[in-house]
Amino acid sequence: MTRPVVLLAEELSPATIEVFGDDADVRHVDGTDRAALLTAVSGADALLVRSATQVDAEVFAAAKQLKVVARAGVGLDNVDVSAATAAGAMVINAPTSNITSAAELAVALILTSLRNLGRADASVKAGKWERKQLAGVELLGKTVGVVGFGRIGQLVAERLAPFGVQLLAYDPYVSPTRAAELGARVVELDELMAEADVVTVHMPKTPETTGLIGAEQFALAKPSLHIVNAARGGLIDEDALYEALSTGRIAGAGLDVYTSEPPSTSASAQRLLELENITLTPHLGASTAEAQEKAGVAVAKSVRLALAGELVPDAVNVAGGAIDDEVRPGVALADRLGQLFTTIAGESPELLDIEVHGEIASRDVTALKLSALRGAFRSVVTEQVSYVNAPVIAEERGITVQLVTDETSERFRNVITLRGTLRGGEVVSVSGTLSGVDQEHKLTEVAGHALDVPLSDHMLLIRYDDGPGLIGQYGAGLGEAGVNIAGMQVSRKGNVRGAEALVVLDLDESVDRDLAERIGERIGAHAIHAVDLVY
Repeated sequence: MTRPVVLLAEELSPATIEVFGDDADVRHVDGTDRAALLTAVSGADALLVRSATQVDAEVFAAAKQLKVVARAGVGLDNVDVSAATAAGAMVINAPTSNITSAAELAVALILTSLRNLGRADASVKAGKWERKQLAGVELLGKTVGVVGFGRIGQLVAERLAPFGVQLLAYDPYVSPTRAAELGARVVELDELMAEADVVTVHMPKTPETTGLIGAEQFALAKPSLHIVNAARGGLIDEDALYEALSTGRIAGAGLDVYTSEPPSTSASAQRLLELENITLTPHLGASTAEAQEKAGVAVAKSVRLALAGELVPDAVNVAGGAIDDEVRPGVALADRLGQLFTTIAGESPELLDIEVHGEIASRDVTALKLSALRGAFRSVVTEQVSYVNAPVIAEERGITVQLVTDETSERFRNVITLRGTLRGGEVVSVSGTLSGVDQEHKLTEVAGHALDVPLSDHMLLIRYDDGPGLIGQYGAGLGEAGVNIAGMQVSRKGNVRGAEALVVLDLDESVDRDLAERIGERIGAHAIHAVDLVY
């Protein structure tokens, strides 16, 4: 039998290559040599890269038999996942390979900032001896605020606890019980910013978290505050950070990530280079020998599974084999319903039921549960979510997850429902189905409102008390902003004027949070959610 061709476009460790043994024909090419890459990839079944090789639509067009692309690392900035999906190629990365390295770097930046180590190093090398000028402060007894209490945030908390600190946590998607197990008290962001002596940021970057810490938050802070970001560039407003540091509003900072990298390419980040009270590192979060080794070995194992046609836990665009053919089309639907659930809920549930109704409930639908969880956590955590770590993330956040199957379905042949109970007792539910020969994703229910509407990429969901003229008002609000409505459906509980209505608007483009809030205020909405779905 012909062995599959595995193409390594960048240098990977011997341990990574050993994973393939004699079962693959391992070849090498310089991924930065475009012509050589396009030629070599034409005969490859699998392509392994790090961060230097750009894997775009041109590569997939040249790779006629490519089944899988693996990025030996956490991010996927250099892999066009949409183009891969269109070409039928699986995309794999190593979502947890660097979490320990990232957590340790955050702790290192905290200590460096508190003790002025960067300035001290430069001072001694310049022939100076500035002991008094560079005196720092101890971590013992300080209050540390962890913004984002996912896997990395929790690792940071575990490592800081022996220093004798008081821990605060801000994360809408973590339960107070889970945080308390690690010695942290869950608070709102403003309270954390006001009480903390040190703040370390570990949130994913989304439209909601970009600029999460800005001028308003720095205005609440103690003048002695030190703040660290080793997660994603842009979570801290760089202009506001510069003003806070340069005016003495806060004492110090440490950054490993920037809005544009390197920071010299961004006007806002470039000003930070002028300051003495900030430590800057060149995105070193994953730059340890251990993290690189873990990433290479992890993706190599996943590539082997993909080439064998088996389920690939770390696939980010498709689930691998070993899924029933009747169940497979629902994998993407479950993921998108998970994303929608999280947007509507706004926090993690204490209990999440993933219900599968209809004929497919007689099959093994575990993949639907995993995909729904993956979708639910996409915008919640900093690491890439996979079919393996999604249940772990749920457990870490104190969420009880149940898979419920029922072979009967009243309105549709098959229906997937996510039903979550929030901390305050509110129940949030979303349901969807696959429709027609093309297996179109349909939204069939939200918060008890029956629907039959396409589950599109960009939507606006509004709950309000029904009344005359309201459709015109939110339609006008979108029109004034230049946003086109491609379709809509209104569902009302009851047939009387004033009953609660839910409208689902299918939009041609994304709606930002400010516009959504203005439209909601315009009609006195109970709730309004701008939704952007990916897969």
